[in-house]
Amino acid sequence: MKFSRHYKKKHLIFIFLAIFVLILIFFYYFESRSPLFKPQNLEPVIIEIERGDSVVNIARKLKKEGIIKSELIFIFEALRTGTYNKIKAGEYAFHPYQSISEILTYLREGRVYLRKIIIPEGATIWQIADTLEKNKICKKEEFLSWAEDPLIADSFGLPGPTLEGYLYPDTYFFHKDTPPEVVIQTMVENFWKHWEKFKDIAEKKNKSLKDVITLASIVEKEAMYSQEKPLIAAVYLNRLKKGMPLQADPTINYALKEFRRLTYRDYYSVKSPYNTYLNSGLPPTPICNPGEDSIRAVLFPAKVSYLYFVAKGDGTHYFSRTYKEHLRAIKRIKSEKFNKTSNLSLISEKQSIKK
Repeated sequence: MKFSRHYKKKHLIFIFLAIFVLILIFFYYFESRSPLFKPQNLEPVIIEIERGDSVVNIARKLKKEGIIKSELIFIFEALRTGTYNKIKAGEYAFHPYQSISEILTYLREGRVYLRKIIIPEGATIWQIADTLEKNKICKKEEFLSWAEDPLIADSFGLPGPTLEGYLYPDTYFFHKDTPPEVVIQTMVENFWKHWEKFKDIAEKKNKSLKDVITLASIVEKEAMYSQEKPLIAAVYLNRLKKGMPLQADPTINYALKEFRRLTYRDYYSVKSPYNTYLNSGLPPTPICNPGEDSIRAVLFPAKVSYLYFVAKGDGTHYFSRTYKEHLRAIKRIKSEKFNKTSNLSLISEKQSIKK
């Protein structure tokens, strides 16, 4: 009888201990599945899941970066939900406040991190290629092999021979290692979407797509301020009507693949169809990818008879109707620069005397 009571007592203790352990296990399980932190104003942590990574390696990465509380529970949940063999490779942006369930959903559905890429108005295909490679979207050489292929341009219904001018400047979001053909398709489709606004106007004015975009690309490179674009477009359109060479410096820069200040020698030593000092008419292709303001300026130029313009040095220009007026404008700019330099020297001299 005494033995029976002693046995029952030990049995009850064992049951209570087992229940206590089970409670601890359940508490640990549900606690580990919950988010690490509650605040949602934290920056995400970028974690790359490589092709072939096991669920154990992934759990280790997440734990190391402070995204999950327990590797063991993550692995258990991945196995329990059948996600362990459905995880897609790529970069992911995770926050410590995300639950294991949400993290596994991201990994299973391939909700990869998208990198923000800004293509500014006036960027060339080479500059775009540099930006893409710098941000690890795709390799520069691979992108250019597509962007400079006449067959690719033709497949998109573009005049070619390259995609210069038709990769619309905008903000894009791509994941790491996006195929260059996907990047190009996205940019070209964006171009066509914006061109829809101007298509009928260009047809009514008997202007081809290539001519509009080519001239718009020159305007884009010449103008710093949008309000001057219709004036600059008018100058070039007036010169084209009169059979005058465009004499646009950026076209030479494009031939050199270097946008720097030109020397007098450059105007006549650069033997290229893009040199609009030596060749009449428009260059063979656009010289950059223009934005909407520049395209609009070509289709709606200012109603002026200007044939010349010269930079003041502050981003704006003097516009002239005759070459004589143009020479006076150049002389005026030189005089203004001289006076400014003289005034700065005088101020500097006075400050030195005071010291």
